Amino acid sequence: MKRTEKKRKDIIDAAIDEFKEQGFLGAKTTSIAKKANVSSRTLYNHFESKEALFEAISQIMLEQNRSMEPVPYDPDRDFVEQLKEALWRYIGVITDETAIGLNRMVISELIRDLDRSRQFFSETATHDYPITRLISEAMDAGVVRKTDPVFATNQLLALVKNFFFWPEFFLGENPTPKDVLDDCVAMFLTHYKTDVCPVIT
Repeated sequence: MKRTEKKRKDIIDAAIDEFKEQGFLGAKTTSIAKKANVSSRTLYNHFESKEALFEAISQIMLEQNRSMEPVPYDPDRDFVEQLKEALWRYIGVITDETAIGLNRMVISELIRDLDRSRQFFSETATHDYPITRLISEAMDAGVVRKTDPVFATNQLLALVKNFFFWPEFFLGENPTPKDVLDDCVAMFLTHYKTDVCPVIT
């Protein structure tokens, strides 16, 4: 890592700590610079404002959520098993300790600032979840009823996040039994399955 890249990373790491401790409004760039062991001038050479720092951290959060590769459909394997495997990998990504910490920091500011929240969600609206490809290709294969794969994916992930992301986000732990994922998939397939697709019992 080049020296300038390391300084930028140190500034971002320090900003994350400062935002967590003080909130966006209470955070100070002088404190961030001190934590990063850089001058205020160096900080402003990398980020022109506290807002720019927050935007950079928001992008890091989005990139982490996108770190899972799109999942293709394998016609030689059971679709239900493929879907559950993909969902467990996705749950692992979004409940990673670093990801949860970034989400807490960013979402707390989005709740406070409606304009920033609108901008953030307009960006996330263009994001294709990695499971969208699996569902889309399963639809093309006739295993799942043909409809908008993005809408169907959002329906399924809303169920999954309710049981596996939000408890971790709010409680720092997840009391949800793992077999609840089977129920989420079964509910999804009740609506979208075709005769080709097996039903979870």
